[in-house]
Amino acid sequence: MNKPFVAILMGSDSDLPVMESCIDILRKFDVPFEVKITSAHRTPKMTHEFVTESDRKGCVAFICAAGMAAHLAGAVAATTLRPVIGVPINASMDGLDALLSTVQMPGGIPVATVAIGKAGAKNAAYLAMQIIATSDAELHKAIIEERKANAQVVIEKDAALQKSLNNH
Repeated sequence: MNKPFVAILMGSDSDLPVMESCIDILRKFDVPFEVKITSAHRTPKMTHEFVTESDRKGCVAFICAAGMAAHLAGAVAATTLRPVIGVPINASMDGLDALLSTVQMPGGIPVATVAIGKAGAKNAAYLAMQIIATSDAELHKAIIEERKANAQVVIEKDAALQKSLNNH
């Protein structure tokens, strides 16, 4: 049996600087992934073949990054029953065109849509990991521990702020 993995699809290589934060998080947690540049409009057959093959190999979730018309996530969701996470990329109109294209899916073909840009790329990785963690207790525990560490950073920053305010 193949090891579960996340498939990351980008509409263009220009999306890579944004999606590197997604890749970094998956690497940090040792979550296997594959990355593919493919276009819903320019290479629809290649997109369909990659999604179909990824399904067969054990893909758990698809993360799709695209700007402008941003139909990649919808095209993937039309091909698979696996969860699809759309990352709108700021290629024009401050990314609002991509956001609306990604989030406006017809009923029955869901795409989980995250924030525009790097924050969305990070959240896409976390969402994919949370999906995997429903059946992977070790990953679930690692995500919990990271959330605790993130909370501790905020607590420490607040303590430093309170101390600096009280010294004035």
